[in-house]
Amino acid sequence: MRLRDARRSRVAGTEEDVSAVQAAKRQPEVLEHVVVRFAGDSGDGMQLTGSQFAETAAIAGNDFAIFPDYPSEIRAPARSIGGVSGYQIHFGGGDILTPGDAPDVLIAMNPAALKVNLPDLKRGGIVIANTAAFDKRSLEKAGYTEDPLTNNSLSDFRLVTVDITGQTLKALQGLTNSRKMAERAKNFYALGLVYWLFNRSLDHTLAWIARRFRHQDPSIGEVNVRALRAGHAFAETAELFAHSYIVPKATLPRGRYTNLFGNEALALGLAAAAELSGLKLFLGSYPITPASDILHYLSEHRELGGMVFQAEDEIAAICSCIGAAYSGALAVTTTSGPGLALKSEALGLAVMLELPLVIVDVQRAGPSTGMPTKTEQSDLFQALFGRHGDAPLPVLAAASPSDCFWTAIQAARIALRSMTPVVLLSDGLLAHGAEPFLIPRIDSLPRIESKLVRQASDFQPYSRDECLARPWAVPGTPGLEHRIGGLEKEHLAGKVSYDGANHQHMCQLRAEKIRRIADFYPATEVFGDSSGELLVIGWGSTFGAIREGIAPLRTNGRRIGHLQLRHLNPLPSDLGAIIGRFKKVVVPEMNSGQLALLLRATYLTDIQSVANQSGKPFKQADIISALERHL
Repeated sequence: MRLRDARRSRVAGTEEDVSAVQAAKRQPEVLEHVVVRFAGDSGDGMQLTGSQFAETAAIAGNDFAIFPDYPSEIRAPARSIGGVSGYQIHFGGGDILTPGDAPDVLIAMNPAALKVNLPDLKRGGIVIANTAAFDKRSLEKAGYTEDPLTNNSLSDFRLVTVDITGQTLKALQGLTNSRKMAERAKNFYALGLVYWLFNRSLDHTLAWIARRFRHQDPSIGEVNVRALRAGHAFAETAELFAHSYIVPKATLPRGRYTNLFGNEALALGLAAAAELSGLKLFLGSYPITPASDILHYLSEHRELGGMVFQAEDEIAAICSCIGAAYSGALAVTTTSGPGLALKSEALGLAVMLELPLVIVDVQRAGPSTGMPTKTEQSDLFQALFGRHGDAPLPVLAAASPSDCFWTAIQAARIALRSMTPVVLLSDGLLAHGAEPFLIPRIDSLPRIESKLVRQASDFQPYSRDECLARPWAVPGTPGLEHRIGGLEKEHLAGKVSYDGANHQHMCQLRAEKIRRIADFYPATEVFGDSSGELLVIGWGSTFGAIREGIAPLRTNGRRIGHLQLRHLNPLPSDLGAIIGRFKKVVVPEMNSGQLALLLRATYLTDIQSVANQSGKPFKQADIISALERHL
C-alpha cells in the first residue's frame, strides 16, 4: 500500500470505506436555486449558449429569469473589456422573480470576461476558465499584470481550469479542416460542461442544432453536436467537479408554457389586442436598440395578421401610424428614448386628432445615444410631459417580460376605448429578459370595443360619450365627412376654431378624458402589509427586485407593503389613501427619482427616492440595504 493510501486508510478505515466516502461525495447536491453566468467576447456565442441553457431549464420544469448583457460597441476589439458579452440565468424550484444578484457559477472564456464579472461572483462560487485564452496578449488587454489562474488571486473561489478551445479542437479532429469553424464551437463545449454540472439533458439542444442547420452544410451541425457531447463527456470523466447538482422543478399553475422574451411577449400582446378588437394591426417603426426585436418578430410572423412597415426614420414611422389609425387600424409604433423625442411633435398631433395609437418606448440609458445596450427608466418625464402644449395622455409600464403581453393588451384597450394615444413603457431588462409564459386561450380574454362608427344621422366628429371619447369615423364613409389636422377644433362640429374660450374648453375636455381613464382601473393591490412602517412603490422592471427585497425584512417582523404601479398617468384614484396608511414611502427606480418627484408633487408627501443610474438592474441586496436605511 502506498503512503497516501495508508493515510487514507487510517482516516476511513478500509479501502472500501474510502470508496464509499468518495462515492458519497460524488452524489449530486440538491440546490433550491442557482445563478449561472456565461461570459466571453461578443463573438463567442454567449447569448446563444445562455439561451439554450435557459430553454433547457424551462423544459426541466424550473422557473427562471434571465439577464443578457450586451456590449455597447458593435465591434469592440477582441478580448477587450469593452467587448465582453454576458448572459445570466437564475433558475430554481421556487418563484424566481429576478436574474439573481450574484452568480454561483461563472464561465469565463477569456481574461477580460473574468476581469469584468469576477467582482459579482459569490465567495466560494465556481469559476470555469478557458485556459487557452489566458495568453500574455489577452491578459494585457484585460489589464492583468499576472495570470490570475496561477497567482492564487482566485483562492476565494473554486477554480476549474479547462483548455476549452484545445479540447474542442481535439474533439473535432477529422471532422473539419477549418480551425476557425472548430474554434467557434467552443461555446457548445462549454455548454456541455455546464449541462453535466447541473444534470441537464442534451436532447433539447441537439434537436435545436438539427433544426438550425438542416438546410445548411450538415457538417456544421455535426461540429456543434460533437463539441456539445465532448464537453459533457469531459466533465463526467475528468472529475473536474466534486459532484454535480440537481435543481428541482418549480410548482407552476397547470397549462401550456413557452419561453418568451419581453419584446416577443409585447409583440404577441399587440397581435392579441388586434384579434380581440377585430381590427387590423399596423406597426410602423424604425429600428432602434432595444426595441427592434418587436419590429423583427412581427415581420417574421405574418401569420399573426399584422401589417409591418419599416420607415426611413422615427418621424415617418409615427406619421404612418397616424394615417393607419385614421383609416381604422390598431396602429402601433415602437422606439426607445431618442426615437420618442423625435416622435414628440407628431405625438402632439395625435393628441389633437384624438386618434387611438400605441407608442411603445423600450427605454435605455441616456441622454442622447447614452449606453444603448444598458437598461434605464429615465423616459418617464418625457412620456408624461414631452410634448408641445397641454397634451396629456395615458402612460403604462410593464412589470416583467411576461407582463409585457398583458400590458400591451391593456394599452390597446385604453387607446380604443378613450380615443387617445397611449405610451407603453418597457426597458432593456424586460425587452431582453425572459421567463416562462403561461399561454392563454384567446377566446377566454375579454373583447376590446372600439368607437368605430359606420353610419350616423347627424354626425358630429367631436361629440363625446361617457368616456369623453369622440367617434371614430373611417374616411370615405358617406355622411361621416369631417376635417382633421393640428389646428384646434370647434367643440362638436370639429371645424377649425381660433376662439380662446373654445380652446380652453377643448383642453379641459381632453384632460378630463384622460383623468376618467382611472375610473376603469381595478382596486390598487398592495402586496404584504396594507399599512405600517414602510410602503415601497415601484414601476416597470423594478418589480422583481422589490418583491424579493422586502421578503426577508417582512420575515423579521417589519410591516412593509409593496405597490407596483402599472398606470403612471392617470395615477390610481386610491393611491393617495394607500400612501397615507404608511409612515414612510420609498420609490426605487432606475433614474434620478422621476416618479418620486411626481408623487411628492401630487400628494404633498415626503416620498423618498432610491436612484439607480448604473445601466444595470437593481439587485435584491440593493433594495434591502436601501430599505434598512429608511427603516
